[in-house]
Amino acid sequence: MSDIEKIHTGIPELDLVLRGGLPRSRVHLVEGRPGSGKTTLGLRFLIDGRDKGEACCYISLSETVAELRATAASHGWSLEGIEMREVVPAEVSLERQQSVLFPSEAELGETIALITDIIDECRPMRVVIDSMSELRMVANDPMRYRRQIVVLKQFLLKQACTTMLMDDLTDDPRQYDLQGTVHGVITLEQREREFGAARRRLRVVKMRGADFQSGWHDFAITGKEVYVFPSLIADEHAKQAARGVIESRVPSLDQMLGGGLARGTSVMILGPTGAGKSSLALQYANVAAEQDEHVAYFAFDETKETLLDRANGLSIRASDAIGDGRIFWERINPSRISPGEFIWKVRRQVEDHDAAVVVIDSVNSYLETMHEETSLLLQMHELLSYLSNRGVLTILIVGQSGLLDNVHDPLDVGFLSDTVVLLRFFESGGDIRKAISVLKKRPGRHETMIREFSLNAGGVCVGERIDGMQGVLTGEPRAADEPASGKVPADD
Repeated sequence: MSDIEKIHTGIPELDLVLRGGLPRSRVHLVEGRPGSGKTTLGLRFLIDGRDKGEACCYISLSETVAELRATAASHGWSLEGIEMREVVPAEVSLERQQSVLFPSEAELGETIALITDIIDECRPMRVVIDSMSELRMVANDPMRYRRQIVVLKQFLLKQACTTMLMDDLTDDPRQYDLQGTVHGVITLEQREREFGAARRRLRVVKMRGADFQSGWHDFAITGKEVYVFPSLIADEHAKQAARGVIESRVPSLDQMLGGGLARGTSVMILGPTGAGKSSLALQYANVAAEQDEHVAYFAFDETKETLLDRANGLSIRASDAIGDGRIFWERINPSRISPGEFIWKVRRQVEDHDAAVVVIDSVNSYLETMHEETSLLLQMHELLSYLSNRGVLTILIVGQSGLLDNVHDPLDVGFLSDTVVLLRFFESGGDIRKAISVLKKRPGRHETMIREFSLNAGGVCVGERIDGMQGVLTGEPRAADEPASGKVPADD
């Protein structure tokens, strides 16, 4: 596989999926329903070739050159230096439509001849033919269509040009299947969500004689560029990373956690809204930043202004760390982003900036607002495995519905985490108080006691063990010698 010469597509992340790019001098099919991004992908492919001094040609059977230039201009791209040609099959020979021959017999052959004449004239190294559905409409007969496509393929191979054939998938694929004829197949798909922006994704169906990363990969078309987000394979990113712990600088909290949170592990902070989950995560993020380590904080729920106001009220000087880049903070809108794009954002912070801590606030918003994505938990598991392989401490914030509900994991993601820290409200003496406990910690030992938790102008405070009370985690504590509600103590 390694001896096949490959060329870049103009989309670096797609080249990663293709393990280096498209095999040179081969014929590749790019298929997808209208609007999935085929034309944009083809234009980007030719622009990359032009920028490298290669002769490039776009042969359009459906859109005018003016429409293609307008599409390119919408992305800020120029098509200067790329040969743009129109071929309209219906106008090949109007005289033949009045002959005894069935029009398609002449039109299909002459349309193919026009395409080959253009390529003979331009001698391109890269070619895009858009789209094959127009040829199918002319053909009328599947067998004749396939024979003509084989002839076209043989011609393209002799010309030694790398070709993209675009297919709209508007006909019955079983009759007009091109996948068995070409060397490579890339399928594009656009999926509508129940709410928010449509999600685009692609997969490489085949690439004869060449390696590629299988599976679906999210991609996005922005105002200026096309971005592909390769699906994550954690095992490909193992790294010898420094271990050890990250402390909170709150002595009682570090004592509860056996000295701190271990690098390369994931920590879930679980609790109802207002209990202090984000503040606790910010405490760790700020301590790491003060030690000149890079932190990536992805917020799905609150704005930067709200976070900084809260931090200032707790004497956590996070504004300085965010301002100078030690803490990278980004607000994520889950209705406008795909799971693959979010994972790619995390990867860029880890691989490009060597992030030591990643905070996801909150997992509820990430999972629940994209509940139609059935593979999100699998992607989250792969992401946590990747971060562990890179030695990153990952802090996941999970909110519970209700303030005094019984302890439960609303998203059933606790099994993904190495450590679970629980925050709870409880009533005592007419006051609402907070409790903190460590439910589990895989690497190392931890305290099992329940301590009092509070936030004040001095920051995060973890107090002494809550003694003399039972049922604190239920939100309805009682004295240790008091029977549970509705129960009568047994007679001696």
